[in-house]
Amino acid sequence: MGVCGYLFLPWKCLVVVSLRLLFLVPTGVPVRSGDATFPKAMDNVTVRQGESATLRCTIDNRVTRVAWLNRSTILYAGNDKWCLDPRVVLLSNTQTQYSIEIQNVDVYDEGPYTCSVQTDNHPKTSRVHLIVQVSPKIVEISSDISINEGNNISLTCIATGRPEPTVTWRHISPKAVGFVSEDEYLEIQGITREQSGDYECSASNDVAAPVVRRVKVTVNYPPYISEAKGTGVPVGQKGTLQCEASAVPSAEFQWYKDDRRLVEGKKGVKVENRPFLSKLIFFNVSEHDYGNYTCVASNKLGHTNASLTLFEVKSTALTPWKGPGAVSEVNNGTPRRAGCIWLLPLLVFLLLKF
Repeated sequence: MGVCGYLFLPWKCLVVVSLRLLFLVPTGVPVRSGDATFPKAMDNVTVRQGESATLRCTIDNRVTRVAWLNRSTILYAGNDKWCLDPRVVLLSNTQTQYSIEIQNVDVYDEGPYTCSVQTDNHPKTSRVHLIVQVSPKIVEISSDISINEGNNISLTCIATGRPEPTVTWRHISPKAVGFVSEDEYLEIQGITREQSGDYECSASNDVAAPVVRRVKVTVNYPPYISEAKGTGVPVGQKGTLQCEASAVPSAEFQWYKDDRRLVEGKKGVKVENRPFLSKLIFFNVSEHDYGNYTCVASNKLGHTNASLTLFEVKSTALTPWKGPGAVSEVNNGTPRRAGCIWLLPLLVFLLLKF
């Protein structure tokens, strides 16, 4: 539906319109189009949705009547406005040019517009086609999805615009290279944990900047223990066993010793859990603490375990023997010679005397 095409005129107004058209184009006189001299309208006019479109018609002093029409609807005839649409205004009506402007153009304004003139001899017309471009818009896109590893997924991104936009999918990941799909639909067969993350849909048609939307894909998988550290600690010292596991959802950790689960709050022992990491901390290791421990990591998709050992090591700290000439520390931290250094002058004196 073109400019003013939505207006309803009473039957009396239709009669008036018909009479004016008969006056503009006399009965029996053929209408010529494409005259080499005049009237000369613009070539196709291309504007973006929301902008203003100017339609110009070049005329000369032979013209006695002139009008702009949209399909069969008169917009302007001379200086008289026949259309009630406030967006249509007359820009110029001179001996050389007859121009109108359509403000805030929308897609329903697109179509043919005709400049019709009447001379002393016969009517002539010239036509221009208004093209309305529309920025891309994503009207439908898949929601964020959580899926188990190994299953298939399908993502959808529907976009509109004029011209029709190009839609592409891209995996936002340091390891991803280029586009993963140049289509509205993205299919992934047997998805892996490395394919989790954000997927970006981009729609572009060179009318405006591309529009982008993202879909978050979460890939669930059972835990696997990537690192399990045993340790050797002397009696009476602090010791830590560490267990690291990767999983989605995050793993829950449990600790066992000889098939007996260790519970939080045991005297001298603390379990410290973080996402993907668990620590079993001994604040004052005793002989009873040494032995094999099992770390169990589990989530709703499965579980795994690893064995760790807390073993005894002997202390290497020895008390130095401080004989003659040994270095020791005084209270202020200044080293001094200990032993019988003060006897040296007496021994030298006795040797010289005898």
